[in-house]
Order: sequence, then structure tokens, then C-alpha cells
Amino acid sequence: MPAHTHPGRRPRSGRRRAALTISAALAATLVAGCTEITDRLPGQSAEETRTADASTTAVPDGQDDLAAFYEQQLDWVDCGPGECAELTVPLSYADPEGETIEISVLKVPAGSSRNRIGSLVVNPGGPGGSGVDYAAAADVIVGPEVRERFDIVGFDPRGVGRSAPVDCVSDPELDDFLGMDPTPDDAGEREDFATKSDGFAQACDAAAGALLANVSTVDAAKDMDILRAALGEERLTYLGKSYGTYLGTVYAEQFTDRVGRFVLDGALAPDLTLQEVNRGQAEGFDRASAAWAQDCIDEGDCPLGDTVDEVMEGMRDLMERFDTDPVPITGDARLDTMSEGWAVVGIAQAMYDQGMWSFLTDALRDVVERDDATELMALANAYAFRTPSGAYTSNILEVIYAVNCLDRPESDDIADFESAEAQAEELAPTWGRFLTWSTMTCGFWPHEPVGGGPREITAAGSEPIVVVGTTRDPATPFEWSERLADQLENGVLVSFDGDGHTAYTRSNACVDDAVDAFFIDGTVPEDGLRC
Repeated sequence: MPAHTHPGRRPRSGRRRAALTISAALAATLVAGCTEITDRLPGQSAEETRTADASTTAVPDGQDDLAAFYEQQLDWVDCGPGECAELTVPLSYADPEGETIEISVLKVPAGSSRNRIGSLVVNPGGPGGSGVDYAAAADVIVGPEVRERFDIVGFDPRGVGRSAPVDCVSDPELDDFLGMDPTPDDAGEREDFATKSDGFAQACDAAAGALLANVSTVDAAKDMDILRAALGEERLTYLGKSYGTYLGTVYAEQFTDRVGRFVLDGALAPDLTLQEVNRGQAEGFDRASAAWAQDCIDEGDCPLGDTVDEVMEGMRDLMERFDTDPVPITGDARLDTMSEGWAVVGIAQAMYDQGMWSFLTDALRDVVERDDATELMALANAYAFRTPSGAYTSNILEVIYAVNCLDRPESDDIADFESAEAQAEELAPTWGRFLTWSTMTCGFWPHEPVGGGPREITAAGSEPIVVVGTTRDPATPFEWSERLADQLENGVLVSFDGDGHTAYTRSNACVDDAVDAFFIDGTVPEDGLRC
């Protein structure tokens, strides 16, 4: 099973789901960033491009060869939801005079120019989520007063969306990859899983070329500091969700003195190995599934049982059914049955937000009573950014490997995965098997991890960094937020006792008020605040 339940999926219910649907439509009007690798540096001289004082455009120590990038001016043009620009960055920071790529940026100006505080850079997660699309939903991703006082700025990180996207395989090939058996049961199936995982890694290498070695989170954090300078900000004000918390943490490690008001919501702790991520998420999804099971029972006529234990057992039995006998679907241009791989994707989608629980219950009832997985496939398509015509509108499920595999090492030994599966199943009987194998592609990745791999990050000397955790978050378990807040020298933990992935602007006034006050007034929440 591919790593498509790794940190980073955006919640999609209520206000936010509607807004992101709108923003997806608006995205078609955006000025597309250049996706070609070029051999030029920014063309303007320092005198022509300087947009702020020397403190905002200061080049990191020992990196004088990056001056032209730090001193570039963004050429903003109207693009519908806001103003768009392209930021030029080096393909390789080890060779800043070599090839360059363009990073697509969207700014939605503050509602009040008179009371404007500055720029707030946002990232929705992934890795692979579009910051451009996220910023286009500015009216709902931050509180009203924050929206009024800040320019909301999003960028597609390198390899993502409009910024030199990584595109490994064709859409039909991606269908097959995502639909493959996520729980190989015997030696033959495990060898086949390894072969397909290796094949996907080599396809990415052949398709992406030199770009593939240069899309790590360390690279994206360096890009973000150049963006900070181009925005004329001495310090970076930042909202990162899910994987976006890791991007923010790595930025804080590299540019500690440039950390402004940072909020990291739904944290991915930087010292986790890939298998620790898998086990943590398996526990998180088991916990979320049990909460859904209770809701299913409370609503009456739950299709999988009358107690939480019965429903969880029923879910496992249903997955075995999908494994041995794929369930029919209708209305899809390429698929006429739903495999276990796709069924896992559909169920996972609903776990990110309790607003989708009733939809999942109805979809599973269709499977149990009518042998029809059409509605469950609709959930899976939403997760994969896939249309019923079979077209993918995002490259998130390809670039997620390109980033994760450069950030953390993984084994390619089947025996290691068999051992990890046993550990995960003991901790998470329902989701352990599915998630264990999801990272095997990284074991075959053609480029070694960069940036130090799993490590504790303290960002010693930084300004306070607010870490927000949700107690029953499936994708980024609450324990990870506690872990990150403890590691950061100036970490401040805010907890939300609730369900779903991430907390800020998800209908909890306590969290929203604390984060809004931090962004607007610099009021640091009480460490350990519980909402």
C-alpha cells in the first residue's frame, strides 16, 4: 500500500470542505508556474531588485552565492483569487549557479491595508499539498481577524502542483499502483509487492531526472526563506498543518533567528523513523475508527455490528472480502471493481474528519447490503484527487514518495517488513498491516536521504513556537504533538480534545481564539492549554 495516509491530508468538512471545493475551481484561473528547469539566475541586479532593507534580504552565513535569489523582486499579477508570482530558486543548493526552477506563489492581500500586520505563509501538508490552492481558501483557513490583518501567502513546494511537479507514471499506471494489495499474505505476494514498489521508484527516477534528488524538506525550507525575503519580512510568520509542521520545524532548525509567529497544527515529530510513523498512524487510525464505530452504533442500524468490537471486527472482515473478491462499482471510466487497496483509501479519507462519518456508514451499508462500492470509491477518489473519468488533478500521491524518501531512510528487506507488521498489528489490529508496507517504495528509492534523517530538533533560541494537537487525530497522533513541543526549546503545546485531523478553524473557539491572538497580538498561549 502506498504512503497515501502519511501526514498531510486536509480536513474537508463544513466550511473548509466547501471552500476547498471553490478553491479547486478557482485554481484553473491561476497563472501556472513554470515547470521547466532552466539554466538562468534571476535577471535583475541587486539595485534593481531590492524590495526591503538589508535585514530582510540577508543571505545565510557562508551562502553569498545565493544573494541574487534573496534580492529578487516578485512580479505580482492578478489571477482571480489573489495575486500570483513565480519565485526563482536553485535546483540544487549545492550548485546555486547552476539550473533553476520556478516556485508558484499566491498572495491573497489582507482585508484591511490600514491595519495590515504582514504576510502569513501557509502550508496544508502532504507532502504534496498545494499551498497555492490552500491560500486561495484564505477566508476559511484562518480566523476572520487574521484574514483582515495578514496577506495570506501560499506556495507549491518544489515538486508539487505548479512548481516543477514530479510526475512518475501515467494515470492508469497510478490507478494500478494505488489499487495493489496493501496486505501481502504470503511469500509470493510479498515478492510481488516489493517488485511493484521498486518499479514505481525507478519510474520516478526515469521521469523526474535531476529534480528527484532535490525535493527534500530541507530544500523546501530553504525556498521558504528566500520567499520570506522576497515578501519583505524580517521574520517568517507561518501556519503549517500536518506535514507542514515538519516543514516549519526544519525551517526553524535552519533559520532559527528568522522564526516569527509559528503555529504547527497536527505535528509530525522530526525524530520519527518511517516505521515509527507507520505504527503511530496505525494506532491513530484504529483510535479514529473506534470513534467512528461508536458513532455508527449511536446512529442506529450500523451495517457492521452492534458494539465497537463487533464493528471493528466487521471492518477487518470487510477488508478481507475486498482482498479476495473486489466489489463492483459503477460510473468510473476505468475501474469496474474496487480492490482492497482502493477500499483502504476510501475508508481512510473519512477518518480525517468526523463530518464524513455518516457518508462512510452509508457507503459501507451499500457494500454489505447491495454489493456496491460506488460511494466508497467516491471517498477514495476524493482522497486521491481523482475524477470518475480517471484523471488525477493533483500529483500528491506521487510526490509524497519523492519527499518522504529523501527525508527518512527505509529498508528494502521483506523480513524487516514482516517483523514490523507483527509489531504494528499488536498495537493496531485493524490498521497495522495496511500501514506497515506503505513505505517499502522508499527502500528502493534511487537517491539517499538527505538533511540528517530522523533527528530531534530544538530550534534553540527561537521565538515561541505554538504546537497544536488533537487527541483523536488519525494521521498525526496527539502524542507526536506532545513530542515535538517537548523537543523544541521554546515549544508551547495547545491540545484539542476532539476528533479529526488538525484543530485550528475546525469549529473549536478555544483553539481558534488562542491561535488568532498569537498571530495578531503575539500573545503566547499558556503552555499546556486544553481546549
